[in-house]
Amino acid sequence: MSREGIDHALRRLREEKDRIATALLDLDTHQGYQLLKGAKLTGATVRRWIEIQTSVASLWRLFDAYQRALGLAEELRARHPRPNQDQLSELNRLLTGASVEPAGAEIPLEKRTLLGPTSERLTLNDVVARMTALYEETTDAVAATDAVWSALLSRLAETEEVWRAAEGLALSLEMSDPDVERIGRELAEVRALVVEDPLSLTRDGQADTRRIDEVRATLEPLRSRLEEAAAIRDEHGERIHRVEMFAGLVRAAEAEARQARDLVLVKIASPVLPDVPELAPVLADRLAALGRLRDQGRWPELARALTELDRATTEALDQARTVHGIIAGLLDRRNELRGRLEAYRAKAGRLGLVEEPEPARLYGHAHDLLWTSPCDLRQATVAVTAYQRAIVSPTKGATP
Repeated sequence: MSREGIDHALRRLREEKDRIATALLDLDTHQGYQLLKGAKLTGATVRRWIEIQTSVASLWRLFDAYQRALGLAEELRARHPRPNQDQLSELNRLLTGASVEPAGAEIPLEKRTLLGPTSERLTLNDVVARMTALYEETTDAVAATDAVWSALLSRLAETEEVWRAAEGLALSLEMSDPDVERIGRELAEVRALVVEDPLSLTRDGQADTRRIDEVRATLEPLRSRLEEAAAIRDEHGERIHRVEMFAGLVRAAEAEARQARDLVLVKIASPVLPDVPELAPVLADRLAALGRLRDQGRWPELARALTELDRATTEALDQARTVHGIIAGLLDRRNELRGRLEAYRAKAGRLGLVEEPEPARLYGHAHDLLWTSPCDLRQATVAVTAYQRAIVSPTKGATP
């Protein structure tokens, strides 16, 4: 290179050196690097940290050697504003030749030749190329570790927040919940692992949060149960009153079903009736048990028992009303047949068939069946149908 070329190369290399220095300082202040540097690491993570430290140390050694070689060239150029040919040759050697000897760059014995050098010498460009590859490898390792760490800590923080909420609920209920304590111990174990060896919790290079998620999965129903217990503590009066009201409705519905059954047994011949449920006394006993749980402040148990009893009373009320509907339906069927018979008789009057012998006979037979207790619904249905056909038959009085 000429003097002008050397000056241009020196300016470029000084700028390059500044950029390298900035990059190395950025690496040193990187959040992930600082976390690794300040943590007490174990397992796979400490092995990765040792690799990173070794790479960073190599980067700084290479950079120091780079600066020394560049510094020699800058010093020589400064001493000779108008360098002669020998000085230009030396400057060219420093800037483009193998002028850099990194510290600790001794060539291993198995890679030496008989007359070859014992230590490695590199050009400035070679040093930059080696530093670039080493820097990228190091920053990738730091970034990957930091990403795993951040993902695990974030998920862990969310889970710990849920656990603290559950613990606070348990304290507010003045109770010691073994599940809260067990999950707390498990979370402490997971936190120690995340803090000391996050790389042990990876899968395909990504954060593996399955263990944290498993703890979260067991924690969610626990928190829900405690929240329900706290709600029961604050609202148990209203909830118990609602259950008492439904239990009263069950008692009334079962009584109505029994009354309807007694009436059907008198009014309907050979009815097939379902059994009337007798759940009201059982519900009353369970209500009394709720009061004892409330008085003892056993809120989680009260929450479970009240929820179950609420469901039981709703189901019992539906069952009692369904049975009542089935039983009362037989009387409704008789009343429906009575109404149909009278409607057909009115139609027979309009058609002038009331006094006709056969329609009159069929009417009388159906009427007797429907107004006699117990009523045979099957025969009454056949009789009403026969009367209907008789009054609509073109032959006036034809029987089925």
